[in-house]
Amino acid sequence: MLDQIEGLHHVTAMSRDADANNRFYTDTLGLRRVKKTVNFDEPSVYHLYYGDEAGTPGSVMTYFPFPHIVRGRPGTGEVGETVFSVPEGSLGFWKERLGTRGVGNVWGDESFGQKRLRFAGPDGDGLALVEAPDDTRAAWTKGGVPDDVAIRGFHSAALRVRDSGATEELLKFMGYEDAATCRGIKRFVMPGGNGADVIDVQTLPNMPRGDLGAGSVHHIAFAVRDRAAQLAVRTALVDTGYNVTPVIDRDYFYAIYFRTPGGVLFEIATNEPGFDRDEDTAHLGEALKLPSQHEHLRAWLETHLPEIEDAHHD
Repeated sequence: MLDQIEGLHHVTAMSRDADANNRFYTDTLGLRRVKKTVNFDEPSVYHLYYGDEAGTPGSVMTYFPFPHIVRGRPGTGEVGETVFSVPEGSLGFWKERLGTRGVGNVWGDESFGQKRLRFAGPDGDGLALVEAPDDTRAAWTKGGVPDDVAIRGFHSAALRVRDSGATEELLKFMGYEDAATCRGIKRFVMPGGNGADVIDVQTLPNMPRGDLGAGSVHHIAFAVRDRAAQLAVRTALVDTGYNVTPVIDRDYFYAIYFRTPGGVLFEIATNEPGFDRDEDTAHLGEALKLPSQHEHLRAWLETHLPEIEDAHHD
């Protein structure tokens, strides 16, 4: 069993409209845009990162906004719901806030004994807020949401699979513990994790595989401290039979990827070097940052990328 994984690092999804996506995460949800860069493989498309003040691993939601992408079709083999942690007693505030901002499909329920508010993002993204009274992580408070109700980071992500057996074994191998079952959903928890410690596994044997598109999660990333820890994880995964990519430098972290038995794309990402490697923490997410191999495209990109509002810096 691995002992290097610390919980979630980031979740990366697809969207259609960069400006609407930016407004939703920075204004409606009150997160900080911590990086404005481009897709490594398709530099004409942004890669936008939202999180807490520093973009701490376990707080970062990222998006590829492809302007002409079709809406994704929900199904198995993907992350069905991305869940953020908020303080106890804050869901009333959030229900009103989401309602006044025209957010769709907002409804409250309870899961694993925790109050939850579920809603759809701008592209039908499956999102939720969970009251987590023991979450001591600091919130970003300059996005218009008061500290006593603000998002702390991720709480969990829910995987949808047709058969959970191999996925459950993988999570246990990664260091997660089988913690509980609620209405057929199995919960796995990372003991002593970074706060973004929970993975839920939902088994839907008759649901077709999801089709990737706007509103879909592209991949889910798990955090390790550094490249040495990542190398140990990669070696162990390869030895277990997984087909794992070489290490890829993503400027703000190093990444390896592999497809899980249930079809979900997993990434293992380092906590280093962080989002302040090319911007001062006070000004994260303000300037367009380009991977070095795309720097020669800057003049063209600055005139062709869609305009998006500046991040909140009150």
